[in-house]
Amino acid sequence: MVIVLEKNIAEEKIELIIKQLEEFEFSVHRSTGIEQIVLGAIGVHPTFDTRKVKVLDGVAEVYRITEPFKLASRSFQKKNTEIKIKNVVIGGNEIEVMAGPCAVENEEQIFEIAEIVSKAGAKILRGGAFKPRTSPYSFQGLGEKGLKLLRKAADKNKLIVISELMEPKHVHLLEEYADIIQIGARNMQNFPLLKAVGKSKTPVMLKRGLAAKVEDLLMSAEYILASGNPNVILCERGIRTFETYTRNTFDISAIPVIHKRSHLPIVADPSHATGIRDKVLPMARAAVAAGADGIMIEVHNHPEKALSDGPQSLLPDQFTELMKQIKLIAKVIDRNL
Repeated sequence: MVIVLEKNIAEEKIELIIKQLEEFEFSVHRSTGIEQIVLGAIGVHPTFDTRKVKVLDGVAEVYRITEPFKLASRSFQKKNTEIKIKNVVIGGNEIEVMAGPCAVENEEQIFEIAEIVSKAGAKILRGGAFKPRTSPYSFQGLGEKGLKLLRKAADKNKLIVISELMEPKHVHLLEEYADIIQIGARNMQNFPLLKAVGKSKTPVMLKRGLAAKVEDLLMSAEYILASGNPNVILCERGIRTFETYTRNTFDISAIPVIHKRSHLPIVADPSHATGIRDKVLPMARAAVAAGADGIMIEVHNHPEKALSDGPQSLLPDQFTELMKQIKLIAKVIDRNL
């Protein structure tokens, strides 16, 4: 249920309404809009009479939310969520670019790439320290050492950091070294992990699972929101279909669909979506045109030697050219880069 409160309502009245909702056995989440305060009453009460809430002093309107994802729903919050991290705002008018290697390999590599992406205009440095790999024999990442190198490289180039979390026990490490915690596609429905980052104050980027519907993605986001973390970013990174010419099938239509159904920002990852270097550029351009709030691009200075995902990583000059192209596209759709 969404409860819209009267304008200029006193804080004492708000507290009384929340107390009453909790007595009705609802979990209450508060959202402050430009003009009015909105309360989200979460709980499965199919026969509940909403008139019990409508008659409360200070309540203007009451609406039932039909979607199974309540807090992530556009019905709960009409205004787009904007997530502010230092000098970056994800979900605003500016399209943010996350760029860097798939994995942090050594100090020289990450420092060189950080400088490259920063000079090209990216504000967020990506890099994996804990890597979920299909094969147990593949490079699994440098762990905390990789996070330390990532943080140092980012700080030197005035970038913020996004890196992937795989286990709840490592939440404190990501909170210490990263500005955004990434939950990868393979962990989209790892509910204990989602609850763990939901208790964190660090923003979370949740990637769509390999065979997940849009609703599945939003339901997973709901776990994080319901656990207390409002700073959730969604990510479209392609889904597994019968097509074999690309690594995955990039569902660009998910971008406007999510914008209509949810207030959460959405980032596109054409690198993992296509898995082929020459396909990344056109898909990145398409994602920006479709309304993505950001794009995540893999960049490597020596992709032929990369320990992870070299074939889909852009060369430095390709990334620089892509930044110029998407800046022009952003201007056409009245956005900034």
